[in-house]
Amino acid sequence: MAVLIEKDFNTARKLAKVLQERNHERKELDNDITREAISLVENSAELLAKKSTVLFGNQWHKGVIGIVASRLVEQFYKPTIVFSENDGMLTGSARSVKDFDIHEAIGACSDVVEQYGGHKYAAGLSIRTENFEVFAKRFEDVVKQKADGVPTLPEIEYDLQISLNDINPKMLNIIDQMAPFGPGNMIPVFRSDNLNSNSSARVLKDKHLKMMVHQHSAGLDSIGFGMSHHIHAVSNRQTFHACYCIEENTFNGRTNLQLKLKDIKS
Repeated sequence: MAVLIEKDFNTARKLAKVLQERNHERKELDNDITREAISLVENSAELLAKKSTVLFGNQWHKGVIGIVASRLVEQFYKPTIVFSENDGMLTGSARSVKDFDIHEAIGACSDVVEQYGGHKYAAGLSIRTENFEVFAKRFEDVVKQKADGVPTLPEIEYDLQISLNDINPKMLNIIDQMAPFGPGNMIPVFRSDNLNSNSSARVLKDKHLKMMVHQHSAGLDSIGFGMSHHIHAVSNRQTFHACYCIEENTFNGRTNLQLKLKDIKS
């Protein structure tokens, strides 16, 4: 808040620089923990078979676990809770899928929950570290009981059809001003048609689709987590349509705009 009310320009600029640096650190932390969490699920047949995703890391920062939980929902589309550990307690952030009341599900496990609060699609809770396995099993049982009402695939709804030429840092800055995103204020999803990868499409770690997406004279890097099955639809210079979010990606100290793919249609 200090940067918003500071009257001295030079002081305000210094504060803004510190804020920008800390935000950059937060984004890197978010990306690192997200990659670690996704890897934990993908390398566990037991976790992949479950109807829910419940994880914790004793080095995970509680300030970003809500974002990580949302990313896991996007990746695996299951009711998800991510915990961080501190002094024998686990602080959790829960995110849900369409039509599943995750707050109610946590309440059904209240005998092993210290405290919780939130709403249908997002909640926070705390449990004792020694109760993690008991809670995870109890929560999974609750989700299984309601399995008939839990969708297994997301419905992709987009906000606007645009051209790749419309995408630039100024546009992303405008989108960021709409944050924080979540139920009731979902991150914007865009659609673009008649795209091609110019044979740049490749599969990463047998799971993810990575390519440079082109439309006319514009080209942007893109990533589709868990979307390797689309490789044939985007190879050999075939045209396709895509829905995506726009984000920044930082790798090896360089930050670029990137499309986070949500769906692809031939």
